[in-house]
Amino acid sequence: MSTEHTHEVVELAARAVTHGPKHHFFGYYDMLQWDATGRYMLGLETTFMDRSPEPEDPAVIGLIDTEDDCRWEPVAETYAWNWQQSTRLQWLASAPEREIIYNDRTEDGLVAVILDVQSREKRTLPHPVNIVTHDGSQALTLNFARVHQYRPGYGYPGLNDPSVHEPAPADDGVFWMDMRTGESRLLVSFEQLLELQPRADFAGAPHWVNHIEISPDDKRCSFLHRWHTVDDKWGHRLITANLDGSDIYLLNDHMHFSHYDWRDGSHILAWANHPLAGQAFYVFTDHTQEATSAGKMMPDRDGHCSYSPDRRWVLNDTYPDADKMRTLMLYEVATDRRIDIGRFRSHSPSLAELRCDLHPRWNRDGSQVCFDSVHEGSRQIYVVDVEAVVSG
Repeated sequence: MSTEHTHEVVELAARAVTHGPKHHFFGYYDMLQWDATGRYMLGLETTFMDRSPEPEDPAVIGLIDTEDDCRWEPVAETYAWNWQQSTRLQWLASAPEREIIYNDRTEDGLVAVILDVQSREKRTLPHPVNIVTHDGSQALTLNFARVHQYRPGYGYPGLNDPSVHEPAPADDGVFWMDMRTGESRLLVSFEQLLELQPRADFAGAPHWVNHIEISPDDKRCSFLHRWHTVDDKWGHRLITANLDGSDIYLLNDHMHFSHYDWRDGSHILAWANHPLAGQAFYVFTDHTQEATSAGKMMPDRDGHCSYSPDRRWVLNDTYPDADKMRTLMLYEVATDRRIDIGRFRSHSPSLAELRCDLHPRWNRDGSQVCFDSVHEGSRQIYVVDVEAVVSG
């Protein structure tokens, strides 16, 4: 163990659990990749990594059997995916040992598919999902055509949406869906968002929502309200609300809010702008304007942060530095202790949406972490055993 810039460095081995010649990835950092048994991991397989997917490009959904030499087992394919958040692939919390859910497209538009990976039985819901409650009973979603228009790499191309170019359609925003019946409704509209402490730069600007999360107790949700300002910059606000759409609260309105994670039912860790210290990692308290520093040893730049299952540790990464290296790290909350566990070379894609962020993810007991990377020449999935660090 050594120290560097006042934080510790413990190089841990990163083991590839997928291999070429095809490319494999999982996507965003806010989904559980391991099933309830800890044996199977989810992933997507593609034949390319150097361009954006088109509507006719499939991605194969597969299981990685960690007890059988990481054997890749294809189980389905999807035509609704992107490089950053994939197809919102995840284990369904109501049956996490056998059922997965993912988005797909039909002739009529986007749907969500629930697949039993053992029996291969499928059930289709009439709307795609963005996030599912921790009990698997409800889902929240958004307009993926609109997101693709204003934030390429996070939506899906080739969708018919007559209002996609309207600044703030009254019938659009955040949607709720019953996972059993498929019943859905508009939960929070753009009209409500524009009326919530309106700003002068809202007028005529295109608005969209992104990155919906749900609190660990399934009582509150959160999402980014974004818009293009007249000088072609972005505005960012974080909004919280009850899962029935009531009690909408503007948690941060300081023009920048990025990656975040709920610590518990009332606190959110996030990279954001705030008068306390400018752009940094903060812990925000819901229903208040209270924000405190996340810790002196949290990095001084944005990353994909998530709490360990026991909430003792934060897993985080960085964007490429001057040497095109991304750092993977662990941060112990109680001791303000940061441990860098690996550095991985990035690439320089032709479009920002093609980049391969590490998007690190915990397993269910906090003993391993997983990430996507291109440091060995192709896009693959890697696992690091962190038990010796987090249990020490």
